[in-house]
Amino acid sequence: MPKSRKHRLAMAIAATAVAALSATTAGSALAAQSSPVAQPTGNSAPAKQTVEAAQAVVTAATKAAFAHAAATGLGKDDKLTAVDALVDPDGKQHVRFTRTHQGLPVLGGDLVVHLDARSGWAGVTRAFHQQDLKAGGVAPKLTMSQAKKKAADEVKGTAANAKLVLKTGASGVTLAYQVRVVNSSSKESPDREILINARTGALISNAAVTDSFITPQVHDKLRKLGVAATPKSGFAAGVSGLSVPQATAAYPAAAVGSGTSLFAGVVPLNTVQTAASLYLLQDSTRGNTQTRTASNTNTNNFTKGRSYTSPTNKWGLSDATKPAVDAQYGITKTFDFYKNAFGRNGIKNDGAGAHALVHFSQNLGNAYWDPNCDCMLYGDGDGATFNKPLVVLDVTGHELSHGVVAATAALEPTRTDWRGNQFGEPGALNESLADIFGSSTEFATNNPNIPPNYLLGEQLGLAQTFLRRLDHPSLDKLEGSVDYWSKAAYDTEVHAGSGISSHAYYLLAEGSGAKTIGGVNYNSPTYDGSAVAGIGRTKATAIFYRAMTRYMVSTTDFHDARVGTLQAASDLYGAASVEYQTVNKAWAAVNVTAANR
Repeated sequence: MPKSRKHRLAMAIAATAVAALSATTAGSALAAQSSPVAQPTGNSAPAKQTVEAAQAVVTAATKAAFAHAAATGLGKDDKLTAVDALVDPDGKQHVRFTRTHQGLPVLGGDLVVHLDARSGWAGVTRAFHQQDLKAGGVAPKLTMSQAKKKAADEVKGTAANAKLVLKTGASGVTLAYQVRVVNSSSKESPDREILINARTGALISNAAVTDSFITPQVHDKLRKLGVAATPKSGFAAGVSGLSVPQATAAYPAAAVGSGTSLFAGVVPLNTVQTAASLYLLQDSTRGNTQTRTASNTNTNNFTKGRSYTSPTNKWGLSDATKPAVDAQYGITKTFDFYKNAFGRNGIKNDGAGAHALVHFSQNLGNAYWDPNCDCMLYGDGDGATFNKPLVVLDVTGHELSHGVVAATAALEPTRTDWRGNQFGEPGALNESLADIFGSSTEFATNNPNIPPNYLLGEQLGLAQTFLRRLDHPSLDKLEGSVDYWSKAAYDTEVHAGSGISSHAYYLLAEGSGAKTIGGVNYNSPTYDGSAVAGIGRTKATAIFYRAMTRYMVSTTDFHDARVGTLQAASDLYGAASVEYQTVNKAWAAVNVTAANR
């Protein structure tokens, strides 16, 4: 295991070990799931003990995984690499692994091994349930050069790198080349990940590396309708709590300034004072979260972005700098949501803050999470469908949550078509979780200029007044979201399919029927006409987060998610609890049951 990976894993173990000392009542269940601790430094004894504790948990889980091969599907040609480990307050352990077979990475071969407090076997959550990997050997017929050329030709770009992998799926296991292509013909997502069948040369998938908030289908539909979104912005109201930075003779030093944003009003911003009259838009209190400008270039290399500085510690005084205020504010508030709610210290739970590049590209009406730079990319608008930067809070919360999903369950679509459209339940669940936690970030922030609600993209200025909504997803006519599960969900476009689990979450939190919350009217229906009484947003969010981090893997579908959230509810509140029973009712209310698996 590389030293850096071992250190991050040790920190995760240390964080959750301390959580074991926390209270585990229902009211503190969110924070008790993974509380952070200060990272040990130097060669201190605590640091050594932390690494040893991490390694002990991983070693026990690895041995258990191979000892229970009938359950895990592992064989003598397999190797496991630990990528995350969590220790619950009651001592239970969960270690997430990726897998190689005959030295090749297995896409869809990830698993989570569960141990009891004494490191005894407690089960496994695994992706792709086929027992044996049979790909007809690992010798390709295509050369790597041939695969790179095919991939580059497919999307009219430049092949950067390639590697042999085993791609699992419902039809079996395929030997494939995974090729990274840059500077493709796709303006929206120029960096692509292409899978080429290593024996036949056939295209398996063409996926964007970045995750975009606005899909090509939405752009196309708005263009055909001849309508443009008109974002609501220009608030002048202030937010209380601004503090005045104190004079200091030692630089750099933490400071607090204020920013005038496009969407959030006047907001406090933690910054770094680098000289007597010079401040940097970087938050040292949140893992050095920083926003820079891409200066309307296509660079997704954060180090090439230009930093924002100010002589007064007042930001957003020009139209050109206002998007940076919204971006920085949104990232830090998302950081705060995860830390305060779950004890998660950053997107990867490693203490590092996220980055943002505003003024990305030209004539681009979208926002992205880019895993290559661990940063947000914001265009300025395309002047046609979206004429302002998409720097609103729930967009940022949604996109950064994709980073959290990638660092935990790593949910992947089951199919990607030649245009890059994604399909299938795991991908839909990924989009749903990003919506759930994006909405939760808005609630946690509780900025009066951004009234919290269960709507996504309500500040974008769309005619239907939102992009998606959790209470009654089918009211979204742009993406065609669905309210209930059916067999069609197996191959539904992921944003449309996300409505199923988002609806289940809303019912769990707030219940069915008509109600007004924060000035917004909701009327959530159920598949079978049943009435569901919600358990509250805090508990519902705790259950979904716990399920994602412990009981979901790359191929988790809606029925698997039902099982995972039931297990999470049992862990937190007990198998006989009202919370557990309501999880079951909420999934049944969207037609996800044990009977129709």
